[in-house]
Amino acid sequence: MSANIQDLSPKQVWGYFYDLTQIPRPTGHMKEVTGYVKKFGNSLGLETLQDETGNVLIRKPASPGMESKKAVILQSHLDMVPQKNSNVKHDFFTDPIDAYIEGDWVTAHDTTLGADNGIGAALSMAILADKSLIHGPLEALFTVDEEVGMDGAFGLKPGFCKGEILINCDSEEEGELFVGCAGGADLNISFQFKDDEYIPEGDMAVKLSLTGLKGGHSGVDIHLGRANANKLMFRFLKEAVAGCGARLATIEGGSLRNAIPREAFATITIPGDNAEILWEMVSDFQELYQEEYKGIEENICFTAEATDLPSKLIPEEIQDGLINAIEGCQNGVISMLHDFPGTVESSSNLAVVKSENELIEVKILVRSSSESRKASVCSSLESVFALAGAKVEYGGSYNGWQPNIQSYILNVMLETYKSLYGKTPSVKVMHAGLECGIIQGAYPTMDMISIGPDLQFPHSPDERINIPSVAKVWDFLKATLERI
Repeated sequence: MSANIQDLSPKQVWGYFYDLTQIPRPTGHMKEVTGYVKKFGNSLGLETLQDETGNVLIRKPASPGMESKKAVILQSHLDMVPQKNSNVKHDFFTDPIDAYIEGDWVTAHDTTLGADNGIGAALSMAILADKSLIHGPLEALFTVDEEVGMDGAFGLKPGFCKGEILINCDSEEEGELFVGCAGGADLNISFQFKDDEYIPEGDMAVKLSLTGLKGGHSGVDIHLGRANANKLMFRFLKEAVAGCGARLATIEGGSLRNAIPREAFATITIPGDNAEILWEMVSDFQELYQEEYKGIEENICFTAEATDLPSKLIPEEIQDGLINAIEGCQNGVISMLHDFPGTVESSSNLAVVKSENELIEVKILVRSSSESRKASVCSSLESVFALAGAKVEYGGSYNGWQPNIQSYILNVMLETYKSLYGKTPSVKVMHAGLECGIIQGAYPTMDMISIGPDLQFPHSPDERINIPSVAKVWDFLKATLERI
């Protein structure tokens, strides 16, 4: 196998994907990557548009004799989740992704790869550039800022797109057709306080570090039972307060609302006489966590080290309320779908807990395929934190995408896949926030489906994409466009 990503097969797809890895494109920083896509469209002589939100649309005329076919939109998003291991120096705003080939997979050194959703964008670009393909009228829609708030999809106006069918290229399992997805809502929680400046004489400071967790996508990986760094850290802090007289000075766990937190760090003070008790507790909890997550988390590392005394502490009543609320907060899978066995219906992800400048911020992402269940979970979480004296605000709510198993494009793709590979693909609902549900708000009659190659561990530095599955999706997409 070639050592160069650009030379993988299908070469045109991997070439565009490699280009995208070289463009810094975290959510909110879209100018360079949208400029690249617009330049690409114009270089092909295709009609290339950009709306006021920043989304880019490229239109490709039908092949001769295919002009009367249904117009199809290939849709993907251009931003990526910026996650890295704490030991690596990487600036997502300036540095390219250091991607490489490992067996049948493409991955990156200590950072997210950006295959979510760079590979979808690359597939669309390759379809647009290939003059040998047979297809009806085509549009490629490249949305911006999907990963935080889905701003690009929310900003779409009726009439910008002309297609009747939308093929979203943002799902992550080859051989599966997705016809629905969960909606979501953010809970933004805050504790405000005045620092406690009194630290008893004889106290010492300890830095607690919980690292080595897998993390992952808070939707598609939530059912895997991976550890949440915030939950584990606060489980320990509750015991440290009770058993060692610990006081909390700072806390920082997780970084992104849609990623399962992999690391958490806290600075505490304890009476110096309790140091040995604390060291033993840390060792015992590391063993406990490793035992409880055996077969799921192989590299849990929980350490304590003496550090400089802080100048201030979080007030005891705020500390205790925060610890109790985090301990009582629902996290992970909450309910399952009956009509699609094995599919999560509702979940929550305790994504971020951070203290700074007399403020503690907690961010939770709730997902559900049911609007009523989503509201119920949000209400439950609100009550837990309200009882602890926190301010709770909602934001970023979006509806799910309701399945239509009678859709035209679903039937076409079922037949096409079976003719290519001799088996029927699975039809599923995804427990993640695809843009289809939001786009459906502006285009209520649009027929939609979602496909993609095998992508593992998105939203984490372990993210990787399967090379043979990309070739299968490429062939499947070409054959589908010819059949429509």
